[in-house]
This record gives sequence, C-alpha cells and structure tokens, in this order.
Amino acid sequence: MSVAAIRLTPTDNVAVCCRTVEPGEHIMVDGHDLTVTERVALGHKLAVVPLATGDKVIKYGMPIGSMTHDAPAGGWVHMHNMQSDYIPAHLRDAHGDHA
Repeated sequence: MSVAAIRLTPTDNVAVCCRTVEPGEHIMVDGHDLTVTERVALGHKLAVVPLATGDKVIKYGMPIGSMTHDAPAGGWVHMHNMQSDYIPAHLRDAHGDHA
C-alpha cells in the first residue's frame, strides 16, 4: 500500500496526504498512529496531533496559519478550521490566486 501522508519536517504538526484517505482508516505518520476522522483529499493537510483553536499550524517547519476551530489528530486541516496568518482568506480564489 502507498504512503498515506508525509510530514515535511520533524517539527510539523500537520502532514500532507499523498493520496485521499478515508474516515476510519488507520495510518502511520512518523511514528504517530492516526485514525482518519474524515475524508482528506490528496495534497490536503492532516493533523498529526490534536490542534486547538488558536494553535499555530506548522508546515515546512514554519507557522503557516492559526486554527480557528479544534481538529483531532487524524482530522482535516484546511480553510474551514484554519486561517492564514499572512493572506486574508477573502483575497484568495479557488486557484490560490490573490486579488
């Protein structure tokens, strides 16, 4: 079976899905045994540890945003529960372009 998700640096609290993962699926990410809580698409972020509202989302070893809602370990991390600390979400379109 293919690798489900990878953590880009050891300090990241999210992993990037290498394929779509499904609810209830058990995956290993750098020694973290995760149960996927919802469908997470290829390329999207998955919480490696529980993330609480206000926590910084760490990817590439750097903070990329803050949680606006809690996410359990194995949960989807995306614009519905995090915000960029750098680019207001209302300035982004579906392709990631900026106004």
